[in-house]
Amino acid sequence: MTRRTVRIAMNGVTGRMGYRQHLARSILAIREQGGLELGDGTTLWPEPVLVGRREHAVKAIADRHGLEHWTTDLDAVLADPSVEIYFDAQVTAARAAALRKAIAAGKHLYCEKPTAASLQTALELARSAQDAGIKTGVVQDKIFLPGLRKLKRLIDGGFFGPVLSVRGEFGYWVFEGDWQSAQRPSWNYRAEDGGGITIDMFPHWEYVLHELFGRVTSVQALATTHLPRRWDEHGKPFTATADDAAYGIFQLEGGAVAQINSSWAVRVHRDELVEFQVDGVHGSAVAGLRNCRVQHRGTTPKPVWNPDLPATEPFREQWQDVPDNDGFDNGFKAQWELFLRHVALDEPWRWDLLAGARGVQLAELGLRSSAEGRRLDVPELSL
Repeated sequence: MTRRTVRIAMNGVTGRMGYRQHLARSILAIREQGGLELGDGTTLWPEPVLVGRREHAVKAIADRHGLEHWTTDLDAVLADPSVEIYFDAQVTAARAAALRKAIAAGKHLYCEKPTAASLQTALELARSAQDAGIKTGVVQDKIFLPGLRKLKRLIDGGFFGPVLSVRGEFGYWVFEGDWQSAQRPSWNYRAEDGGGITIDMFPHWEYVLHELFGRVTSVQALATTHLPRRWDEHGKPFTATADDAAYGIFQLEGGAVAQINSSWAVRVHRDELVEFQVDGVHGSAVAGLRNCRVQHRGTTPKPVWNPDLPATEPFREQWQDVPDNDGFDNGFKAQWELFLRHVALDEPWRWDLLAGARGVQLAELGLRSSAEGRRLDVPELSL
């Protein structure tokens, strides 16, 4: 067995997602399992080089996990020929400039979404990477979640027949930060810092819909700021300039309609923080992060509307759980492993910077739709 080391510059690991999901639960988890077996007698060993602006924070993470390599000098890391991959989980506003540097340095790229704050920049990055001949990947974690993998299994098996509609509910109450601390960084609520739920979540909905049901062909959205006053990490009040809720209607290739609500100002009355209900001619399903339940047309009850009597039907009990039938690893780790195999073995890969640009496009059009109060077509992108 041969061990091949791949050095990965990981920028943004002091943030919540960069640390928990990408470093601890993905790269370090791959190391804990002994590396990534490639199937040809080679084990790929990821060697992270932690990058961040705050020296004490980066060093603390390195010390916690016994990692030797960390720095605050991104340029020096990119100039190091032994570093093959650059990963970016910084705030959105800082991402494009760092990706440009990494492309110029010839590094393979893997990054969080959105890839940029505008479609023009996202496409520029995708074209530059293509011209440089480097491999690129964008995190599209939702499609690797157990609930959506079960949903994909149903779709591939023809369970739904023609799909009619998709209804999505995402969100939870993010505290304002005055009498209870907020669960999200304050920059999420400042448009000038790249915040806003539309730019955060519409890229997710683009790839979920695209992967499972078909390309989004039109969007009609309403983005709003329900809570205009919040408090930052230092207890200082500020005016929220970014949207904290977005309500979208998406027409899909093939005719199905998707409606997805996204909100950081909603209290949860559902089984999971995100749920999708898919209704087809032959059956329906409700999928969340981990679970998926179905109701086939042969077992669909016949409710009758009668507001004068209390409801007696146990509606939730009329659905059947979809079994796991497989082991489901962490979604971020699963996609990391596929990207590493793509880099090492040139295996097929479709979640590149162009796919990331589609997400930015949908967010941009969603915000424009909201501002103009009309439905907008979503042109197909190409390089």
